[in-house]
Amino acid sequence: MSDTSPCCAPSSTTTGRSPVPLSTKAAQSVSERTTRPRPRIGLEDIPGGTFAMGDHFDEGYPQDGERPVHDVTLPGFRLAATAVTNAQFAAFVNDTGHVTTAEQFGVSAVFHLAFDGDTSDVVRRVDRTPWWLAVKGADWRHPDGPRSTISERQNHPVVHVSWEDASAYCTWAGTRLPTEAEWEYAARGGLDGRRFAWGDELMPRGQWRCNIWQGNFPVNNTEEDGYLTTAPVKSYRPNGYGLWQMAGNVGRGP
Repeated sequence: MSDTSPCCAPSSTTTGRSPVPLSTKAAQSVSERTTRPRPRIGLEDIPGGTFAMGDHFDEGYPQDGERPVHDVTLPGFRLAATAVTNAQFAAFVNDTGHVTTAEQFGVSAVFHLAFDGDTSDVVRRVDRTPWWLAVKGADWRHPDGPRSTISERQNHPVVHVSWEDASAYCTWAGTRLPTEAEWEYAARGGLDGRRFAWGDELMPRGQWRCNIWQGNFPVNNTEEDGYLTTAPVKSYRPNGYGLWQMAGNVGRGP
């Protein structure tokens, strides 16, 4: 997430969506922000500059706006050093009573190797991506299914959150979601045109720098990087701007 101080909060013109309505308790929490301390998020200063945005290796999708590569100039801004953790999201939910999209629907997608529940909890396999299961009772508190918990994953990134959930969290925290350009610029960490956030080599000195799949997808993950699913948000090393895990783990896009 980005801080609101150096630049205004996103509108529908910058995000493509209208502001998400908050519950009465959430709205009250926002209105009382001036009299209550903000949650401790840990924002890093990202210097302004110009960078070449897009796919430098011609491997992306033009329909996603990854081509052609084009220069973008940004003013300085601030970005959270890590993805939002389960502990941080729990504080938001406890304070506002927010109910996530997955909880409202009663079902969310779980990777088949991580599923923890009864066979009756599986509604179906997701079309065209059968390694994802539509699971009843899967949500941010139960990331792998209704039998799973986050009790030992407090420092892991929160999952099963929608754009609306993320936007509501940012409103509560006094921040905003980054634009796509801000996110890519920050993710590069000052290494313009490189393949990864740390350079062009996947495993410098034979060491993993991110949490991704190893093995035969989607049937066997050797877990060479140490994790089947998510990793704690400060695993591996930060990039040049002090941001952790801008590649791998869970998506942190705008």
